[in-house]
Amino acid sequence: MTDYMERYTFEAEWYDKVACTLKKFYFYYFPADNTIELFDTKTRKTFLKRTKCDGIDLKDIYIGATVTIFARSIKIMDYGDSTTKLNLQTKTQKTFGLIKPDAVDKLGEILTRIYSHDFYITNINMVNLTEDDVTELFKDKENIDLTAFLTYLTSGPVVALEVLGENGIARWLEFLGPNDSKEARETAPQTLRARYGIDSMRNVVYSCDNSEEIDKALDMFFPKKKPKRKPPKNSATLRNCTCCIIKPHAVQAKLAGSIIDDIQKAGYVISALKLFYVDPVNAEEFLEVYKGVLPDYESMVVELQSGACIAMEVKPKDEQLNVNVEFRKLCGPLDPEIAKQIRPNTLRAKYGKTRPQNAIHCSDLPEDGVLEAEYFFKILDDN
Repeated sequence: MTDYMERYTFEAEWYDKVACTLKKFYFYYFPADNTIELFDTKTRKTFLKRTKCDGIDLKDIYIGATVTIFARSIKIMDYGDSTTKLNLQTKTQKTFGLIKPDAVDKLGEILTRIYSHDFYITNINMVNLTEDDVTELFKDKENIDLTAFLTYLTSGPVVALEVLGENGIARWLEFLGPNDSKEARETAPQTLRARYGIDSMRNVVYSCDNSEEIDKALDMFFPKKKPKRKPPKNSATLRNCTCCIIKPHAVQAKLAGSIIDDIQKAGYVISALKLFYVDPVNAEEFLEVYKGVLPDYESMVVELQSGACIAMEVKPKDEQLNVNVEFRKLCGPLDPEIAKQIRPNTLRAKYGKTRPQNAIHCSDLPEDGVLEAEYFFKILDDN
């Protein structure tokens, strides 16, 4: 087989809301010319002839990802053949990281550095750990002071990460640096622990050393099927907050770290955060208030369900602040072009592209902040 004819095969599905039917495909990706073909497994016919899809690359196609093909949200379910599985599992590897409590206020900076080192964050969730959670996570670890870790890791929210990258396991450990942050500053000053860590316990990120540990940790925080034990609970407070959603186009463009960094440096606390894939029905329901009000409603729905988004509960450091009103000022006008003209330092001016793809959604009315946070962290989140 020549390089030009090389293809990767995946099992994929798409919910056709017009026909109310779940369609299943073989998703063929041809890396030589970045083209895609869809084959309907039920009708045994080609659904989409081989065609080029701008904005999609092999790095965007992994198990659990949702990719938008001509306004259709196609979810990648599994590898379609053993050759694809063998090739991609050796090229790209998933690993795990847990951002520790005292580093969460630097979350935006940390995510930005992760992205800049050619890693993809394929799942993320801010949670509150219980003592049982910490015990489960460290039950196979020797030579650690479990009592100290129990106190430390339950002292505030932590952020669990599923990270994907080429030769991901080894590169991730190299990127983090030595466990002892003091040693890291002496021997590997460019690493994450050297930059943000304090000592061997307060060292920014807990990580796993091998595939078995990684799989157990990922299954604990991001279970693919009904887990044996309840996963750690999200950290949402659902009070005195507003809701902010980093839209799929911005997540795919690796802008989440920069957006979160700007929010934190503007004086806000991100008290809950999680990656969601919003289906068409939920996207319409969440944005229904804009139906008949904004001409972009349909495009907004398409954007929200076009891939992974990151929902956040945002709170003010100053409890007296009207968080909905003030946070909307940071977000800027709905249209990024207008934002660039009159509010160039706002989030939409810096990261938006069009009105539907304007980087973020934020709550409009004071009463909507808690309600929208509840929609994601209480209704959509089944934890």
